[in-house]
Amino acid sequence: MNKFLAVIPARYGSSRFEGKPLADIFGKPMIRHVWERASSCFEHCVIATDDSRIEAAGVGFGADVIMTSDKHRSGTERANEACDKAEKLYGMKFDVVINVQGDEPFVHTSQLELIKSCFDDSETMLATLVKPFADNEDIFNENTPKVVRAVNGDALYFSRSVVPFLRGKDKGEWQKSRTFYKHIGLYGYRRDVLPRICALPAGELEQAESLEQLRWLENGYRIRTAVTDCQSHAIDTPEDLAFVLREYKDLFGK
Repeated sequence: MNKFLAVIPARYGSSRFEGKPLADIFGKPMIRHVWERASSCFEHCVIATDDSRIEAAGVGFGADVIMTSDKHRSGTERANEACDKAEKLYGMKFDVVINVQGDEPFVHTSQLELIKSCFDDSETMLATLVKPFADNEDIFNENTPKVVRAVNGDALYFSRSVVPFLRGKDKGEWQKSRTFYKHIGLYGYRRDVLPRICALPAGELEQAESLEQLRWLENGYRIRTAVTDCQSHAIDTPEDLAFVLREYKDLFGK
């Protein structure tokens, strides 16, 4: 049976929303909502940060917090360092690391269980989730990466453009003609694969699309995908936060 470590990378500095992990959501900092949900699915769960304010908040509500370098280029690199330190903290070796996005306070536990299940297959190297675009969502939004999948569920490509291109059809009809998948930013890494992908230089595809997972594909790593129907609400800006507060108002009775 796989031994899992959940890592929640959290940065204080953000050009679009400084201090985002500590933003108040119904009386709790955002990072606490994420940690509570992740902790319900994973016996071992850590917050990985380079900021003492996030560390203090996490320790205050009972989380295991690991301080990491402020030089990391991505949450994947932060998760790699955190895993090394977590193995020393817990005195054990992990088989799989799950990178839980710190800006999705209402991530569904079913999504966390789904990405864990991808590693039931011993051949799975990396895993992530995808979701069919809803009818009211804009498939042409470049800020929402699209995913093309193989028959076996492996990712063929990620792009900010709409893929595949539907030749001979008016673009207004594309969304009615086939199912397009958007990427949900949960990642799982086989433990021995994680340091290897962190050591890779940025490739041409990644630099063109600004999507780090293309570096892995370009270097021959397979990414297993699983399909979720749960809606995710990532918070990148104060406007996103305002939307989430409205969306979940009834659930929290505020």
